[in-house]
Amino acid sequence: MRLTTQDLDCIVDAIGRAEQRTSGEIVCALARRASDYAYVPPLWAAFFALVSPWPLAVFTDMSAKAIYAAQIAVFVASALIVSWPPIRLKLTPRLVKKRRAERAAVEKFFSHNVAGTRGRTGVLIFVSFAERYARIIADEGLDGRISDAEWQAALEPMLTCLGQGRCAEGFVLSIDACAGLLARVAPPAGEGDELPNRIYLS
Repeated sequence: MRLTTQDLDCIVDAIGRAEQRTSGEIVCALARRASDYAYVPPLWAAFFALVSPWPLAVFTDMSAKAIYAAQIAVFVASALIVSWPPIRLKLTPRLVKKRRAERAAVEKFFSHNVAGTRGRTGVLIFVSFAERYARIIADEGLDGRISDAEWQAALEPMLTCLGQGRCAEGFVLSIDACAGLLARVAPPAGEGDELPNRIYLS
């Protein structure tokens, strides 16, 4: 998944327009994937290697030494195959991918200083492309002022566009939706930007 220079400019422009309507700050972050899941290939390779001797012992006349050699070969071949990123991601449990993406979103929220605004009204729109995961995290100054259902509704355009490969459009639509929510509870204060208008790529 790639965003063109035009896509990036559209997202930055959308942030700028949105922040003219509110004193809140909107930050966007896009990750290719939330984790490299490096532990997945050896786990699956170990599983296949442990299973492989049984059919060989039952249905063939191979010696124990030959079966052991075959077991090693299965481990190495399986590890190489599962190391291919699309297969590795496919064989990673969905819950694990969700948890890693959630953790990555929280890390981005703090590492990009979204929690450091004066009114604590920062908002992060985070997407991890490989996991097809998107989330909006709002700072504590917005707690109780905007409901979870409203944030989820603001995220829906991103989820729809992400499933259709229109990531940049999803960001623009969700930025606009967040601006509408923020304008209601954090009107413009004339203090200027506290955070850069940009999308962080990783």
